[in-house]
Amino acid sequence: MTAKYAVILAAGQGTRMKSKLYKVLHPVCGKPMVDHVLTQIEKNQMDQIVTIIGHGAEMVKETLKERTEYAVQSKQLGTGHAVLQAESLLGDKDGMTLIACGDTPLFTAATFAELFEYHQSQGAAATVLTANADDPFGYGRIIRNDLGIVERIVEQKDATKEEAAVTEINTGVYCFNNRELFQALHQITNDNAQGEYYLTDVMEVLKKDGKVVAAYQMGNFEESMGVNDRIALSQAGKVMQKRINRTHMANGVTLVDPENTYIDVDVEIGADTVIEPGVQLKGSTKIGADCLIGAHSEIKDSVVGDNVTVTSSVLENAVMHSNTDIGPYSHLRPQAEICQGAHIGNFVEVKKAIVGQNTKVGHLTYVGDATLGKEINVGCGTVFVNYDGINKHQTTVGDYSFIGSGSNVIAPVVLGDHAYVAAGSTITADVEPHAMAIGRGRQVNKAGYYDKYPVAKAAQQTEEAAKNN
Repeated sequence: MTAKYAVILAAGQGTRMKSKLYKVLHPVCGKPMVDHVLTQIEKNQMDQIVTIIGHGAEMVKETLKERTEYAVQSKQLGTGHAVLQAESLLGDKDGMTLIACGDTPLFTAATFAELFEYHQSQGAAATVLTANADDPFGYGRIIRNDLGIVERIVEQKDATKEEAAVTEINTGVYCFNNRELFQALHQITNDNAQGEYYLTDVMEVLKKDGKVVAAYQMGNFEESMGVNDRIALSQAGKVMQKRINRTHMANGVTLVDPENTYIDVDVEIGADTVIEPGVQLKGSTKIGADCLIGAHSEIKDSVVGDNVTVTSSVLENAVMHSNTDIGPYSHLRPQAEICQGAHIGNFVEVKKAIVGQNTKVGHLTYVGDATLGKEINVGCGTVFVNYDGINKHQTTVGDYSFIGSGSNVIAPVVLGDHAYVAAGSTITADVEPHAMAIGRGRQVNKAGYYDKYPVAKAAQQTEEAAKNN
């Protein structure tokens, strides 16, 4: 089997992005552009992948890690010069080499596979991946002779009026005979409008040596979209989002309004789950089957089990087990875990806490740094007071306990099983199992006190006027 290699060009800074973040690291649907490219290349069972880095080299390495080898282009002298930096890693090997750009996130593994197959079937030294563009401005043009054979590739700035009118464009993806690629790279020059070493000039070198230069025209121009500015970044995001959403719907997920549903590329969703408009599912989120994710909810890097309802709420790095529900307007912060059958109502915040099986936290409550057992009822307005200004402290509440409304549970404290906290209490000490804790001041009624208020006379006058009317 012929060996397959790849070179990803990711050394450019991308000044047109006008950003502190290097161009290839800008995300599309939750993943940096260069990561999208690498992911699709990896699916073709490659023997070796080399990424050419320059600007932002360390950040690119941190993103892609050991999935690829690296070669550094210290000076940006063109695409041909960039590929040449991989010579020490690939130059003496037999096989096919794919060249792709790190700012083209929409290419698919299937398109790369088709290019490999076509290149091999033609016995070509080089095959360029082309597409037909309605508006070819900015792209290199594929110039063919009367027999349809590729003569050369002309860059936009070097094209004549006739050449600029050609609509078949160079997508920037190529397949080469590996040895012949690196031999030809040493023969190209920078005698052009940009003063750069163009990879496309390799084609003419190969043709002069009598080698076959082929072109494979892909059917979907959208895949070839390169991203050079924020406008193109948003356009690529729309194309990618449409692709992602269609895949989920084909797999049995209902998207009520796909055009206004935002799902990152690595998100997993089970069948018969319904996603309402305005939902954002981000990062490595996993949603189970038969769920309802309500309008305008945001879920990031979280795990949601089966038959879960999320109503207009936010989850981040959290876990909701099966048969749970949350919202509206609640927030699960990192390390929140909601166990099976538990209920999180409206305006509840849970952080670094476990809410046990069938426990109910109805509304207007903060649960932080706590472990709640099963079958607990937490009353409205309860606060688990976990921070003393320096350190966070832990609260543990036993099974079948009851915490009355308006209570403050001040950590560190342990409430035993079947403990009862009276409403309005401030709890600062442990509560034994089956005990009731009351931590509030004794009520005192002051008779006639209202009449001393300055507003009392005005109120009495209003009451009398109302009676007379």
